[in-house]
Amino acid sequence: MWFWIVSSITGSILGEASANWFEKTRVGRWFYEKVNNYYNWAAGMLGLEVLKAESKWRKKYPHIAAKINKLEQRINELEK
Repeated sequence: MWFWIVSSITGSILGEASANWFEKTRVGRWFYEKVNNYYNWAAGMLGLEVLKAESKWRKKYPHIAAKINKLEQRINELEK
């Protein structure tokens, strides 16, 4: 059992390190750009809102979101 735990942790660490390295190479940047393009194309074709990160973040941190809203209102008033 310990072998399985250690090997899975080691595999995760090595996998993350190699993914980080691959992302910095020319082929890796090309690959990630292609995946991102297909991802956006599929989301557009299906009419999905795939990422709702901002709304989830605002629900998770309401006090900080309120402060940001106040600052944005203040900036808008100063720009007028």
